[in-house]
Amino acid sequence: MKRKVGAIALGSALLISIPSSAEDPWVVYPGGDGPGAGRHVVLVSGDEEYRSEEALPMLGKILARHHGFTCTVLFAVNTATGEIDPDVQDNIPGLEALKTADLAVFFIRFRRLPPEQARHIDDYLRSGRPVLGIRPTVAAFKYDEQDHPYARWDFRGKTPGFEGGFGRQILGETWIAHHGKHGAQSTRGVIAPGAKDHPIVRGCEDIWGPTDVYRVRLPMPEGCTPLLLGQVLEGMKPDDRPAAGPPNSPMMPLAWTRTYAAEGEKAGRVFTTTIGASQDFASEGLRRLAVNACYWAVGLEAKIPERAKVDCVGEYVPTPFGFKRFKKGVRPIDHAMGR
Repeated sequence: MKRKVGAIALGSALLISIPSSAEDPWVVYPGGDGPGAGRHVVLVSGDEEYRSEEALPMLGKILARHHGFTCTVLFAVNTATGEIDPDVQDNIPGLEALKTADLAVFFIRFRRLPPEQARHIDDYLRSGRPVLGIRPTVAAFKYDEQDHPYARWDFRGKTPGFEGGFGRQILGETWIAHHGKHGAQSTRGVIAPGAKDHPIVRGCEDIWGPTDVYRVRLPMPEGCTPLLLGQVLEGMKPDDRPAAGPPNSPMMPLAWTRTYAAEGEKAGRVFTTTIGASQDFASEGLRRLAVNACYWAVGLEAKIPERAKVDCVGEYVPTPFGFKRFKKGVRPIDHAMGR
């Protein structure tokens, strides 16, 4: 019998009821019937450019409504206004939700979380539960204070045994460079050689996004399995031709799987994709890739449909990527189901 979630524990004393209230600096989407029933996904947003604060509520609604997962979406919040503000790098309230998470989805960049918030991520990683990282999460943390207890997570990290920080050690890669021309060359996802039968790419024939390809190390480290390659296109339309020359010789991995072990402790499954701005998720194929990856991460790969339902729940009109372009005056409750 499938277990239904009625409430999600947040810390030892705090419980949030479903649905979330107008005062909560997060939003909860109750799960229902479906393969994900009884599973809790925590989606953590917070980046200045790629509109994670729009993409993750959309993904959470799809996972809850169509697939049964209960989803908690967290945001970077301005404490003075209570509004979502991705330029606030040191506050993501509600990370206690990771205590009961079956999967953590991170879409963050350059966060400088205080120890009392970051420790919830550390505890989650040490437990060996699965992680899904989207686009700028390869550069998830930026700590200039070398005495910060989580300074080793810095994307420039040089800590022996933890080089490259959270990105390289957990996701498989840190930030290196743009591979295509940022804002001028878009990306087509091409299924990697040998990956066509992997359950994560099932039904993902058409993946395109206006963001560019990120550079990664080649060959990828042992244990990383590329599922998609990023074909750099000449322009910003999905039917543009592939760019000639070095950008596609060779193509960079765009999505891959691996396992991580946080400083020698229990290993967990990882899926990473470097495509995934809110605009990229207008692609049905990319939404399906993300949903399939969530199934796989929690061990439900046998339940992945031939074509997972990924219709957006309500209207989804993503804001173009770019700095200082986030929608002002938006509160977490504004992303509630039906709003």
